[in-house]
Amino acid sequence: MVVEIQKINKEELVVTTSLKIAQTFEREHKTILQSIRDLGCSEEFRQQNFLPSSYKNVQNKEQPMYYITRDGLVLLVMGYTGQKAMMFKEWYISQFNEMEKLLQNKLIEREKGIVSRQAMTYALKVSLEDERMHGHAYSVYTNCIYRVLFGTDENGLREKYQLRKQDNIRDVLSQDDLKAIADMEQLVSGLVRIGWGYDQIKNFIQQNHIKRLAS
Repeated sequence: MVVEIQKINKEELVVTTSLKIAQTFEREHKTILQSIRDLGCSEEFRQQNFLPSSYKNVQNKEQPMYYITRDGLVLLVMGYTGQKAMMFKEWYISQFNEMEKLLQNKLIEREKGIVSRQAMTYALKVSLEDERMHGHAYSVYTNCIYRVLFGTDENGLREKYQLRKQDNIRDVLSQDDLKAIADMEQLVSGLVRIGWGYDQIKNFIQQNHIKRLAS
């Protein structure tokens, strides 16, 4: 995709890259880099909208590039003229609009997820499941949910998305994935509150998920 959601400095941002701009507008990447350096904008604007990074070229060497916000894109390509350039500008802006809607919806699901996690944690504590599992009930039940939804546990997801231990798995999951987790956590919370045990809950959510996929 030409526009994407990237976690930069612990914040999720909607950005494109200098590489993609070069490719789309049919310009050399070094020309785009020089244009960014030559922009007469304030240093504050530059730091907020042109975020330095790097990529590996075909020779596997690190090369500079930038992540660029929508405001940065507009300023950078403002001088590009012609019907084709105008078409690309409009297309990029529409892509930013669509991705920003996705990010907003994802943030809403993240907020809902906080509530569902708190509810499950409380239910496990009150039911004494956490005590029975020596303080590890939340991670045990969470891994159960991950296996049902994604076919692997927390470690498997970290490996899949190449995450470090301190990274939050849910930062890289889609809006639909986050909603599925929150729904499953709410279901588990309810089952724990009515006195179901781990094996009973595991079997139930597995069957419930299989039926949902089949419907």
